[in-house]
Amino acid sequence: MNIGIGGAVTSIDPHFYNASPNNGLAMHLFDFLVGRDEKAQPVPGLAESWRAVEPTVWEFKLRPGVTWHDGKPFTADDVAFSIARAPNVPNSPGGFGGFVRAITKVEVLDDLTVRMHTAAPHPLLPVELGAVSIVSRHVGEGAGTEDYNSGRAAIGTGPYRLDSYRPGDRAVLRRNETYWGGREPWEVVNYRFLPNDGARSAAVLAGDVDVIDQVPSSDLARLRRDNRVGLSEVQGVRLMYISPDAREGSVPFVTDNDGKPLAQNPFRDRRVRQALSIAIQRDALAERIMEGTAAPAGQWMPEGTFGYNPDVRPPAYDAAGARRLLAEAGFPNGFRLTLHSPNDRYPNDAKLAQAVAQMWSRIGVQTQVEALPWTTFAARSARQEFGMRLAGWGSTTGEASSMIINILATHDTAKRLGSNNHARYSNPELDALLTRASTTVDDAQREAVLRQAVKLATDEAALIPVVQLVNIWAVRRGLTYAPRMDERTTAMGVRAAP
Repeated sequence: MNIGIGGAVTSIDPHFYNASPNNGLAMHLFDFLVGRDEKAQPVPGLAESWRAVEPTVWEFKLRPGVTWHDGKPFTADDVAFSIARAPNVPNSPGGFGGFVRAITKVEVLDDLTVRMHTAAPHPLLPVELGAVSIVSRHVGEGAGTEDYNSGRAAIGTGPYRLDSYRPGDRAVLRRNETYWGGREPWEVVNYRFLPNDGARSAAVLAGDVDVIDQVPSSDLARLRRDNRVGLSEVQGVRLMYISPDAREGSVPFVTDNDGKPLAQNPFRDRRVRQALSIAIQRDALAERIMEGTAAPAGQWMPEGTFGYNPDVRPPAYDAAGARRLLAEAGFPNGFRLTLHSPNDRYPNDAKLAQAVAQMWSRIGVQTQVEALPWTTFAARSARQEFGMRLAGWGSTTGEASSMIINILATHDTAKRLGSNNHARYSNPELDALLTRASTTVDDAQREAVLRQAVKLATDEAALIPVVQLVNIWAVRRGLTYAPRMDERTTAMGVRAAP
């Protein structure tokens, strides 16, 4: 089985970076306590069942007979080790601490029973644990990310074992013959990294790979007509958005019209953020840049998901209103900025950035674009080196709190919040709504709080939603792929056509 993915995998360490390409590859090697199906709904994983034995205590019953790739038994002690390790990986550009933030103690009752204690009721815990890979203590203790990348510590319970990993090229995986979920049909999987859109399409048409993800929108019509391949698609949970820096004082790559750095950050004024938002023609981006593979977005969740707010619509394009807001904020003649974007991570990412830059320039905010390879972009963004960035976030938990926990919550290492909040946005009211939602047991009441949080964040233009992606795979004739809302590409989703 040969798979070509468009995103760049930056590590085999499943706790190093919460990014979809990393997570997709990790799913072959490692398992979760609670899995997620193609519709982002929780399903049993290494835990066969779970229940709240007390309002602040969750008990997980583990699957018996599971072994690590090296033959040693999986136990509750490995779960305790994984929960402790996940938020503490050195040099992580955006980790998994937000998903275990509520856990105050992990209690191992026996080899197959573990209890997790929380300071307050936390009904989302099983859903959030669906993001945290379980690694073994016996090889993981004392191991660093480099040990996972070398393969020494990449010992999981998953359906495949790591044969080799070449950064920037591929990972070679071999079937785990003793996998608890049953043997996969593919003995060897070449999981190739193909960031170039044209090369990815050419590879699947030539039969060099069997499956590709991130089907280029420019090739979509041609691929639909070609009987050598079939397409598999689903509405995704990834928002493409623009994130303005929120720090006080001068910020990088933002100047007056003479090129001199501004003494104060213009993005701290809500009117500036709103002006930039309503200057974007989202319909045009969806139709012309994305060529029908995305929908205009006004919030981060697609319709039908938990926390989607039907009262929040994509902002209407209003160039005159944008100029008026800029003038009210003290920028009647605009200013200059650089919009940073990856150029090989998301479908049409650099093209989206270029189009937005043109729209902003029309209202007097002269915008240049610097598009970078994902590995460079991610590292620099984590160091807060950008004043304005285009990025994407997939709410793979299938509900609205994921974006708040990771992107919009006030960055707080101790509380394990805002791990991907590289813009350092902070709003105590939004933080309070997250706390309320996280501790509200009743589903309807919790969703009402999340909808309130969505409305607040969009009213404040905490980030600028652009488009919501549709996930599309191209599959060689004779095969099928089960499309996933979380956009992850796995050999486990590929089967021979009936």
